[in-house]
Amino acid sequence: MNPLSNPTSLLLILLMIVTLGYSWSCAVYPYKPCRSCRGFGAFRSPLLRAIRLCRRCGGTGRTLRAGRRAYNSCLRARRSYRDLRDRDRRDNSR
Repeated sequence: MNPLSNPTSLLLILLMIVTLGYSWSCAVYPYKPCRSCRGFGAFRSPLLRAIRLCRRCGGTGRTLRAGRRAYNSCLRARRSYRDLRDRDRRDNSR
């Protein structure tokens, strides 16, 4: 019995490839163009032609991708857990 002949196995392999590709993409390219200003970072007023910065991206024209945002939050949670664990070890060793 060949494991690649099962449609579920093929689907899982394909899902793993897509997930690894997206995580690689988020690691290499963490930012995407801002949806609001389309990557320009500023808007022009139609009447006075004044320039104002985009509120969503702060004028940079870039925002973090969803995968990178999730990775950063997991990293922050892991660091805070590690710091709490180390603090408890130091307190209990005295």
